[in-house]
Amino acid sequence: MKVLKFGGTSVGSAESLKNVKSIVESINGPVVVIVSALGGLTDRLIATAKTAAANDLTYLEEVEAMTERHLNIIDNVIDECNRRDVKDTVLSLLSDLKRMYDGVYLIRHLPQMTLDIIVSYGERMSSVIVAAMIKGGSRHDSLKFVKTEKWYDKNIADQKLTTHLIKEEFSKPFDKAIVPGFISTDCKTGDITNLGRGGSDFTAALVAAALDAEILEIWTDVDGFLSADPRIVSDAILVPHMTFIESMELCSFGAKVIYPPTIYPVFHKNIPIRILNTFNPSAKGTLITDSSCEGDLNVKGISAIRDTTLFHLGGNISGKLKNTVSRTFNALAKKGVKVFNVNRNDEKSGMSFAVAKADADVTYDLLCREFAPELSKGSLSLPERIDNVATIAVVGENMKYNSRLGARIRHTLSRDGISVEGHSEGASDTTMAYVVDSSKVDDALRHIHTLVF
Repeated sequence: MKVLKFGGTSVGSAESLKNVKSIVESINGPVVVIVSALGGLTDRLIATAKTAAANDLTYLEEVEAMTERHLNIIDNVIDECNRRDVKDTVLSLLSDLKRMYDGVYLIRHLPQMTLDIIVSYGERMSSVIVAAMIKGGSRHDSLKFVKTEKWYDKNIADQKLTTHLIKEEFSKPFDKAIVPGFISTDCKTGDITNLGRGGSDFTAALVAAALDAEILEIWTDVDGFLSADPRIVSDAILVPHMTFIESMELCSFGAKVIYPPTIYPVFHKNIPIRILNTFNPSAKGTLITDSSCEGDLNVKGISAIRDTTLFHLGGNISGKLKNTVSRTFNALAKKGVKVFNVNRNDEKSGMSFAVAKADADVTYDLLCREFAPELSKGSLSLPERIDNVATIAVVGENMKYNSRLGARIRHTLSRDGISVEGHSEGASDTTMAYVVDSSKVDDALRHIHTLVF
């Protein structure tokens, strides 16, 4: 049994939906198909909610445009004999959605719970259309079996309960099961929640792991993992194979092929992932498994997180570095701040790390609170921060032991006038990281790619 996930671009138009239909119907045997909302719709749902909260009546025009788009697609992909029923179902959902917007407009307020309900309509509508479009298709509502729980102020998957409910849902024989991705409900209250942006990938992984699928296929708009972003590096190449860890590292550092948490459920079950192109289904794509294969590229790719901030904690922390690192990372983890571990390229003692620019202010405040006693005594200096930098990752096999490559990368960047503000070499088995000025990141990516490929 296979699990397939189709993202927004794959279900974004009548033409792409016809490709989805052809791909799914060509599979012999049972298959579970996870679908995202129509391409760009989630952003539009959020923007329209904010428009309504601002007491701007143009939200009505947006609802009308969404309605026209969905009805247009139904006219083009659903057989005439089923078209009326599908339209009635989707129009009912759109009517409910409009009432949500009307309420937001009247109270001029957009609570998070209300926004979670609003964004759920994208997948609820797309899954209705896809289930009716595919021969043998049956819709299975993920609101019933994908459950979340609160972790600090975030909704995270309750994987034990979700696994149990998925097994129950699919205990009876099925042919082509269609499941809305991304959306979920709270395990205690039943309130509609979601798995975060990119959560359709996660839904697919949870289903694949629970049902012990033979493979998880992620269908998108590229032929697979490329060695770099082709919009920046024109000679980027397709990577035929990589490990779970390598793919997770690349995505964590900005490669937008898979939502990073997707890897965990299937990794633990050793279920391979294949990245495929809905618009070029004959391409072999990229296979992701638990271990390397003969003939693998030594370096799998380079990626970058553009908007990052470099922090440095200095002072009298010699002999206390391990404790300082632990306290820092624990304080940030509780607020969901991801840390990129790097070293400053200067003579200062202490510890340095990078975070996403969006988390920079929170990080500074957390550091000041966590180390308030040391700061008041003067044993620790106020955190230093360098804004407007980017963090580049070079990912591959046995990077921890490839010090020669690290030296060559730093030399290449320096030779071409690109200052490395910080780097991490040897801290990870698979990843080397380099912090450069944001204005130089494209040049740095091209220079590194030329060197390693």
